[in-house]
Order: sequence, then C-alpha cells, then structure tokens
Amino acid sequence: MNGLLIGDVAAQSGCSRETIRHYEKLGLLAKPKRQANGYRCYPPDAVKRLRFIRHGRQLGLELATIQELLALSDYPEDDCTQINRIAEDHLHRVETQIARLQRLAAELRSVVRQCQGGRVAECRIVESLYHEA
Repeated sequence: MNGLLIGDVAAQSGCSRETIRHYEKLGLLAKPKRQANGYRCYPPDAVKRLRFIRHGRQLGLELATIQELLALSDYPEDDCTQINRIAEDHLHRVETQIARLQRLAAELRSVVRQCQGGRVAECRIVESLYHEA
C-alpha cells in the first residue's frame, strides 16, 4: 500500500503524532487506511491538510473555523464570499484584542513609572493592583 506512516506525516507537517490523532478524532483529518501490520497509512495530501490546519492555528483561528474553511476549500469552484467573511470576522477579533493589549500596555507603563523602589508596603505597583481602574 502506498502512503505515508504517521512519523513521516508528523515530520513533513510539523505536527506531533498526538496532534495528528487528535485531528483525526475531531474529523479535521480523514481516518487513514491501515496497512496489514495495523500501521496508519496516510495519503500525501494529508500533509498539505495538516499544514493548512497548523497555519490556521498560528493565525489564531479556532479549530471549528478551520474545519469550516477546510470544508469550503473542498469546493474550489465555489464563490469565496463566505471565506472572506470568516477572515474579516477574525481580523476584527484580532484588532479588538490588539486594542485591548495596547490599553493594558499603557496602564502597565504608567504603573511602572510610578515605582520609586523601596519597601513593598509602599509599592505603587502593588497599590495600583488593589484598586481597579
């Protein structure tokens, strides 16, 4: 039987064996055929699919969103409006998170500037944490 063993798929995709099995259980990756010895035998396109999933995770996409994108990508001739909507929604969430993190950084800068050293009992950082903004 031609195909790749799970170790080969793991090495080529950058995913661990455990992650590959997890994605199989979730239905993100088709269950592979088994060789006579019971070893999983993956088609070469499994590596491409796993790289897609891995890249999506690196971009912060949730597995459910990646699964939706994979399902849409199975129909390459269809309109990509829904894919664009998914990307726009994710971009909005990322930009909102960035704005939240920028506010947090500004607050932390302010608190750090207030630190004069000395005893913990007089520490402006500890004091500011006890009081909500």
